[in-house]
Amino acid sequence: MQFDSIIYLFFLPLCVLIFYLLRSQKSRVVLLLIASYIFYGFWNPYYLILILGSTLVDYFVAQRIYDTSRKADKNRYLAKSLLFNLGLLFVFKYYNFFVSNLPSWFSSGAETSLMHSFILPVGISFYTFQTISYSIDVYRSDIKPARNFLDFALFVSFFPQLVAGPIERAGNVLPQLQKYIFLDSRQISFGLKLILLGFIKKILFANNFAEYVDIVYAAPSSFTGWEVVFATFLFAGQIYFDFSAYTDIARGSAKLFGIDLMENFRGPYFSSSIKEFWRRWHISLSTWFRDYLYIPLGGNRVGAKRVYFNLVVVFLVTGLWHGANWTFVIWGMIHGVFLILERLGLGAILNKLPKILTVGYVMGVTLLSWVFFRAASVGEALEIYTAMLNLDPSTIFELSVYKGDQQMVDYLVLLVLVILGIIMHFIEYKTPLVPGLNKLSSNKRFIVILLSCIVLVLFGKYFDNSQFIYFQF
Repeated sequence: MQFDSIIYLFFLPLCVLIFYLLRSQKSRVVLLLIASYIFYGFWNPYYLILILGSTLVDYFVAQRIYDTSRKADKNRYLAKSLLFNLGLLFVFKYYNFFVSNLPSWFSSGAETSLMHSFILPVGISFYTFQTISYSIDVYRSDIKPARNFLDFALFVSFFPQLVAGPIERAGNVLPQLQKYIFLDSRQISFGLKLILLGFIKKILFANNFAEYVDIVYAAPSSFTGWEVVFATFLFAGQIYFDFSAYTDIARGSAKLFGIDLMENFRGPYFSSSIKEFWRRWHISLSTWFRDYLYIPLGGNRVGAKRVYFNLVVVFLVTGLWHGANWTFVIWGMIHGVFLILERLGLGAILNKLPKILTVGYVMGVTLLSWVFFRAASVGEALEIYTAMLNLDPSTIFELSVYKGDQQMVDYLVLLVLVILGIIMHFIEYKTPLVPGLNKLSSNKRFIVILLSCIVLVLFGKYFDNSQFIYFQF
């Protein structure tokens, strides 16, 4: 089920209505659990088995970890959780990639025969990481395990953040799911505003940018270098507005049930370094890798060479987490290399430069790396880079992407959206948008919301199959 689908606009209010009509906490948990399985089952009901399997394994593993006092037993139970969840990821997401990259002494025919045709389950990277963090937190004695299976099952499958996060921690969400929530008009209002903000980001910004990007990236050599560069810039906007839109709708939807999910973005493109970028981009994932991979590897507490090694490992895994393709590996490694360079002295130089230059540096690194993220193969990425070099001054005003009598209107709308998007992003860098909106007087707030709805209806792009980008992960 898609957040920006008609069916979700009926599904969510119905769930909220029934939720507040129910008087017992247990019945509310059951309602949300059933709703979550229905929500996920719309993609492929058979893959509910995987969620249930991960839920059962980590529920019982966590109980065993907590109840035993022997370190060896704790290690063994934790290993079972890691093997099961990472095994799911490997089989469904990485197995074919591994087989296709077997040593050359395997014939191509043998490689093909070993590959499977399973469809990648939607959101598997998100809910497996969420359950892994739960088992590790219990192992570390950071939290106590959930004794009620239904509470834990809801934590794993809570539908607002099931498919594309945020990747939540049990210490934050489980206590909220176990608490009886009273109807609060302020929370409902806040949640609805977040959902509206998400729709604006997705339908108005991300979808409009996607239309241009898809045309240019489908045949980059057919367009001028300026158009390819502009398409790359628009893709940076598309992926940000697309993913942060999902997060806003997820957080807004959860807020309607009285659940607070973590913030996932804080205006990352106005960062002054790649280090700061990763403190503001996909925060739930970057903090997950920090807490469960980087710090266990030694973090910053080891020698310089080991720190660099740790960064390489983290961003190698970060790239692979996003997809089983060498393009994602390269994308991750680009960020890892620049983080190392910033530690080697580039960071000290950036601290002395004006903000506009450091923001330009971050945009330059992220734009070039996004090419690998967007391309289907390394060869396609190199084709895009080659096309970007064709910066003939005589073609700077050549407009060939949009066709027909509406061409100038389409470009004008796109240009206005780019300007509005930059302004919105800058505001988000300074302060969250919804709390900022709530500081306005009721009349001003009403005008802003009304104008936003009108612009969304008039200029939004409504596609039949406009999946959120991060659904593929």
